[in-house]
Amino acid sequence: MKIKNQIHIYISATVITLTVLFSVIIYVLFAEHREEEFQQRQNEKIHYTLGLIAEYKELSESLATIMDRHSIHDFFDEKMLIYDRNKQLIFRSIDDLPIHNAQNILNSLSPANQWIETKEDDYDLIGIYVEREDATFYAISKAYDAFGYTKLNFLQNILIIISLAITVIVLLISHYLSAKISKPITSLAEKLSDIDFNEQKFKGISVATNSYEINYLTGKFNALVNRTKDVFSFQKHAVQHISHELKTPIAILVSELERAKAQDNLSQKNKIIESQILNANSLADIITVLLEVSKIESGRALAVTPLRVDEIIFTAIEELGILYPKFRFEIEFQPEVFKESQLELKANELLLKQAFLNVMNNCIAYSSEPLAKIRFIFSDPLYLKIAFINSGNPIKKEEEKYLFYHFFKGTNSQDPTGFGLGLVLTHKIVQLHHGDITYSNPSPNKNIFELSFPLS
Repeated sequence: MKIKNQIHIYISATVITLTVLFSVIIYVLFAEHREEEFQQRQNEKIHYTLGLIAEYKELSESLATIMDRHSIHDFFDEKMLIYDRNKQLIFRSIDDLPIHNAQNILNSLSPANQWIETKEDDYDLIGIYVEREDATFYAISKAYDAFGYTKLNFLQNILIIISLAITVIVLLISHYLSAKISKPITSLAEKLSDIDFNEQKFKGISVATNSYEINYLTGKFNALVNRTKDVFSFQKHAVQHISHELKTPIAILVSELERAKAQDNLSQKNKIIESQILNANSLADIITVLLEVSKIESGRALAVTPLRVDEIIFTAIEELGILYPKFRFEIEFQPEVFKESQLELKANELLLKQAFLNVMNNCIAYSSEPLAKIRFIFSDPLYLKIAFINSGNPIKKEEEKYLFYHFFKGTNSQDPTGFGLGLVLTHKIVQLHHGDITYSNPSPNKNIFELSFPLS
C-alpha cells in the first residue's frame, strides 16, 4: 500500500473513530442525565402527592381525580401507587397504565432499601420508602418522559449529522494532507526508480522539501550509493588492478633474472639475485597494497604512522631506475628553505609509495623526453603539495573529467599496453589520506599532477 493511502486511512480512521466515540459518550451521558433528572421529578411528584394525602385525608376518595386534573400536564403518561406502612394500597392514580413489576418492587422496599429504580420498556419506574412525621409510606411511580426523549432524539440526530459532516470533512482534509505529506517521499521514490546504476558517475538525487528527515535520508542515500559504487567498482576491477599494478615489478624481476642467467661471473650473478630478492619483496608489497585497499574498502580503518614523504619518493625513484635507467627524476623544493616537519605526514607507507609509483610511471609513459620533475611545494602551511611535472602531449580538455575513471586512456597515450587503472588506484589512495589529486597543463607541452595532503 502506498504511504499516501496509509496516511489517508490512518488520519481518517483516527479522527472518525474519535468523533463517533465522543458522540456516543455525549449521547450516553445525556441519556443518563435525562433518566436521573426525570426520576427526581417522579420523586418530587410522589412527595407532593404524599403531602396532599396527609393534608386532605377526608378527600381521599376523590383525591386521585383531583391530583390527575392538577398534574395531568406534568407527565405524558403516568401511573402512581402509594401504600401505607402495612403495604396496603391507599392511593392509585386514575391512569390505566399497568405496572407489571409493582408487587416485586413493593416487596423489595424497606427502611434498609429506600430507593429502587428500573425500567419497563421506555418507561421510568421507581419505588421509594418515605417516612413523614409519624407516618410511613411506600410509593411506586411509572411514567414516560416524552419531553426528555424528544430532546434525546434531537441530540441523537444532531450528533449523527455532525459525525457524518466531520467524516466527509476529515476524508477530504486527510486526502489533501496525505498527498502533501507524502509528496516528498513519492518524489524520492520516483527519483530512486529512475536511477541508472550503470552510470559512471552518480550525480545524486535531491528532493524539494523542508522535511529534515527526508533531506537527511536523501543525503545518506547519496553517500551510500557513492560509497557502494566505489566499492563495487574497485571489486569489479580487482583483477585488472592486480594485472596492471604487478606488471612493472614482474617485468623488472623477469628482466633481472634473465640477466643473472646469462651472467657467467658467479659473484655478479649472486649480486643480481640478491637484488631480485629485494624486487620480490617489492612485489609482495604491491600485493599487500591491493589487499590493504580492499580491506579499507570493506570498512576497516586505515593504519597510519608518521613518515617522511621525501624518503618514500627517493625509494620509488631508485626502484624505477632499475627498469628505466635512462629516465631521470629531478627533485625541487619550493621555497628552498623550509621546515623538515613539513615533509612529515601520518600515512600508510605502502599505499603512499604505490600512489607515487603510479604517478611516476605515468610521467615516464607520457613524457616526450627522459626527464621529469618532482616539486615539493610548501606555500600552504596546512598542506604539503607534491607536483609531478613532465613534458609531453597534454590530455585534451574534454577528456580531463574522465581522467580518474576506470579504463580511461587519453588520446595522447602512445603506449598500447596498460589498462588505464593506475590513476584510479592513486586517486583512491590519496582520498583515503584525506588528500586531493589534480591535473593541469599550464603550457602546450607540459603535464602536472599535483598531490595535496593535509599536514598532521
